[in-house]
Amino acid sequence: MHVQEWLETVPAVAVYALVGLVIGLESLGIPLPGEIILVSSALLASQHGDIDPMVLGACATAGAIIGDSIGYAIGRKGGRPLLAWLGAKFPRHFSEGHIATAERSFKKWGMWAVFFGRFVALLRIFAGPLAGVLRMPYWKFLIANVLGGIVWAGGTTAVIYYVGIVAESWLKRFSWLGLVLAVLIGVTSMLVLKRKAKKAAPEPVVAVE
Repeated sequence: MHVQEWLETVPAVAVYALVGLVIGLESLGIPLPGEIILVSSALLASQHGDIDPMVLGACATAGAIIGDSIGYAIGRKGGRPLLAWLGAKFPRHFSEGHIATAERSFKKWGMWAVFFGRFVALLRIFAGPLAGVLRMPYWKFLIANVLGGIVWAGGTTAVIYYVGIVAESWLKRFSWLGLVLAVLIGVTSMLVLKRKAKKAAPEPVVAVE
């Protein structure tokens, strides 16, 4: 069953809670499809009046900010051994190469790495824990965390919601073609933001032994 079809079977309160929880856990450092859940929920909100996009965006933003903050605290306390443990548990996401690339981004860009990391799946998982491990001052982390959470979660919700509203009128005339167009516009918008975010990150450097 597709994510959106499954979301249609649960009440609005459960959708809000699920979005906040999944995004929070992803921001904490657990590899989960937070962006997929958010996009599916925002599109569902545009088609069903029971789901308030404002509440949905607020829950997504809160989950992102709180999850990142918890991840920061865990990373600050766990330090390097935590990264080694995560690498053993989730080698696909926390490999030494990925950690090295994310660490270079943080050392070079600081707060901007946290902010733009919201738009890059890998950095979205790393941001909180790695900022804590690298001992980034919390006030800097908090500012970038809050602003990034608002722009990413709130912005994604708003874009997908309004794309869905526009597509609704097209669906009456062009059936599935309208939905395809809506999805393409939404995906294109996110890709543009991600491309801008990736420009803020340095290119990976291959270590020479």
